[in-house]
Amino acid sequence: MGNIIDTIGNTPLVEITSFHSNPNVKIFAKLEGNNPGGSVKDRAALNMIRSAMERGDIKQDTKLIEATSGNTGIALAMIASIYGLSLELVMPASSTRERTLTMQAFGAQVTLLESMEICRDYAEEKAATGDYFILNQFANPDNYAAHVKTTGPEIWRDTQGKITHFVSAMGTTGTIMGNSIYLKVQNPEIQIVGCQPTEESSIPGIRRWPAAYLPKIFDPSKVDRVIDIAQTEATAMSRALVQKEGLFAGMSTGGALAAALKVASEIEEGVIVFIACDRGDRYLSSDLFG
Repeated sequence: MGNIIDTIGNTPLVEITSFHSNPNVKIFAKLEGNNPGGSVKDRAALNMIRSAMERGDIKQDTKLIEATSGNTGIALAMIASIYGLSLELVMPASSTRERTLTMQAFGAQVTLLESMEICRDYAEEKAATGDYFILNQFANPDNYAAHVKTTGPEIWRDTQGKITHFVSAMGTTGTIMGNSIYLKVQNPEIQIVGCQPTEESSIPGIRRWPAAYLPKIFDPSKVDRVIDIAQTEATAMSRALVQKEGLFAGMSTGGALAAALKVASEIEEGVIVFIACDRGDRYLSSDLFG
């Protein structure tokens, strides 16, 4: 018996069969929406807070601050509530109302600003005063280390070491970095595939960062291929995924599936695993499923 933190990880791996016909190519979704906070970010949030506490960087009276587009903020708010920590989350005003309300339900203070870049600047400026501790998921090795410790080993175990391609959306890039580090050690031939929005697209959870804001944890040498995904593709795949497979997830998951299908169309055999980042109920107030 444990608390809610102990249910983070060991998420299911389920086969997706509705979108391709080659029986020698298997596509699996890693259902990160099954985490208690509803997304893959539970893993990184737990590791960032717990590791900082173990190092003594965070004490009971420390005020935390973090810029987030949503999922990391919800995960941090959940974990901060368990540890009794004060937390301010800074988020773009365009984020869905469900996200703000969820963060506030956990007791976090939410500040809404114009864009993700402005949110990041604001959080770093407040942390520079010395009154706040910034977790800084964009530059924090504890972000990707969570996936070296948990997600990668789970995928390797659940595919019996047969995975040939790993596909992930790229936001902070922690998920793709950590899984690449672990999986490449097991088998250097595994292809690591990232997806990002096309220049004109906006896809929640996937970013095409300006050079000045590229996450410091990102190492391009750990990604074999990056596939650009249009907003229309990601939307269409998210809708098709819930209607054909019963997998209710957000637009970043639709983008990852679109990338996985591109890979599947190019190979004769293989085992592709993509990250289903979160749950679709985070987007009901948007037009994603409307």
